[in-house]
Amino acid sequence: MILYPAIDVFGGKVVRLRQGEYDDSTVYGVDPVAMALSFVDLGATWVHMVDLDAARSGEPVNRSVIAAVASAIAGRASLQVGGGVRTEADAEALAAAGVTRVVMGSAAVADPALVRRVSGIVSVAVGLDHRNGVAATHGWTESSGVKVDDLLGQFPTASAFVITDISRDGMLTGPDVEGLAHAVSQTSVPVIASGGVGALSHLAELAAVVGLNGVIVGKALYESKFSVSEALAVLS
Repeated sequence: MILYPAIDVFGGKVVRLRQGEYDDSTVYGVDPVAMALSFVDLGATWVHMVDLDAARSGEPVNRSVIAAVASAIAGRASLQVGGGVRTEADAEALAAAGVTRVVMGSAAVADPALVRRVSGIVSVAVGLDHRNGVAATHGWTESSGVKVDDLLGQFPTASAFVITDISRDGMLTGPDVEGLAHAVSQTSVPVIASGGVGALSHLAELAAVVGLNGVIVGKALYESKFSVSEALAVLS
C-alpha cells in the first residue's frame, strides 16, 4: 500500500486544519520544499500536496511553491496535488510544473465530464470529501447533497479516488475502515484513504482492507505519532 505524506499549504506555510476549518489551523513549518524532501529522504515514493488557498478562493497563489516541490523531488518521488484544480488550464499549469497527478474535487462533482477531458492532460484523482457519506465541496464549506456511493461510478477515466471523512480529518481518532472497505468494493478505480490516521495501529487496520491502494497521512507525522519509515514498514 502506498503512503502519501501530506503537505497542506496555506499562505506559503505548511499547516493542518481540524475538520477542514480554516480558522482552526496549526502551522508546522515555513518551508514546504524542505518538508517534502524530509519525507522522501525517509522512503516516501509519493508526496500529497493541497493548496488550501486555491481550494477556498480558486486563486493559485501557491503554484510556485508546488513547482519548487516538484523540482526538488523529481526522479525520487511523485507529486499529487489538489486544491482549486477546477479547469483544464489549472491541470495544464500543474502538469507543466511537474505534478504527476492532480486531485479534482468540487469541479469533478459538479461536472464529471471535466475529469475525462483533464485525464487527457494529466493523471486525475477524484477527491470525494464527505460528511456522513455526503460529498462536500469548495474547501469543505458547502454540501453537494450527493452521496459518495452515487459518485463512484461516474469517473471511468479517474486514476484514483481520494476519499476523505471530514469529521475525522486532523482528529487522529482513526479512519473510517468500514466505509473505505465498502467504497473499494463498489469501484475498480484505486481508492486512497484520507482522514483520521493517528497511530500505527490505524495503518495496520487500513493495510488489512483488501484492494485499498494507499493512505494519506498528515497530522500524525507532524505530531510525531510515528515516522514515515515506521509507517512504510507497517504498510509494506
